[in-house]
Amino acid sequence: MALEHVSVRVERPVGRLTLSRPERRNALSLDAMIEVEKALEELSGTDGVDVIVIDAAGPAFSAGHDIGEMQHRDAAFYDLLFGQCTRMMQTVRRLPQPVVAQVHGIATAAGCQLVASCDLVVAEEGTRFATPGVRIGLFCSTPLVPISRAIGQKRAMEMLLTGEPISVETAHAWGLVNRVAPTGELTATVAELVGEITRWNAKVIGIGKDAYYRQEGLDEATAYEVTQPIMAANASSAEAQEGFAAFAEKRPPNWERTADENLVPPS
Repeated sequence: MALEHVSVRVERPVGRLTLSRPERRNALSLDAMIEVEKALEELSGTDGVDVIVIDAAGPAFSAGHDIGEMQHRDAAFYDLLFGQCTRMMQTVRRLPQPVVAQVHGIATAAGCQLVASCDLVVAEEGTRFATPGVRIGLFCSTPLVPISRAIGQKRAMEMLLTGEPISVETAHAWGLVNRVAPTGELTATVAELVGEITRWNAKVIGIGKDAYYRQEGLDEATAYEVTQPIMAANASSAEAQEGFAAFAEKRPPNWERTADENLVPPS
């Protein structure tokens, strides 16, 4: 796939997607968002990619939508633009691999939305986050969806209504960021987190990610209705049977054995 606005490289078990419009502070134009969605799908389908990392070239992670392409357009264009934005964000959640945002500089508006949509976030010291749409007459109505789910109503409303940026320390305290990396150690901090994830079976990780987002936002009883059959099916899998055996035998799991049909209990 020819890419103009993003770049992709595979360093198994990591697939890395880099926003590559540094001259535009990695603004998320329509074409850029189409490329991000397609690149995510391509990485997800690549053998041996167990985690996807989204990072960015230049001094900023992403300044949000490309305002330059949004002036003097008709309603159909705006429907197309924000529809594509929604599809891109939902793709991040739908992929079986954990998606980690590696953030530096600034992440504002749709850029902050992309950060909040990722499963995990590592940000460098000095990074700032904002939803400043109110300042230009375009309220951040779609960014508020994942951001409010990450940090809660009152904190999200403060960001949305004031447009003021928050520091990486505040973002960490509020739950938008998982880990704060010292200056110059962002890539290493992400690698450490990725290593902690990829010790485990990729198929099981995918089952868990899917279960989490299926139950998110549901009342407790309905959430159990969703997750109970998922966990029961998981327990019958070769991966769980190998894990059970490893636990009983006091040894590390050997995930390569999970192709052995004898590990699966009879139905």
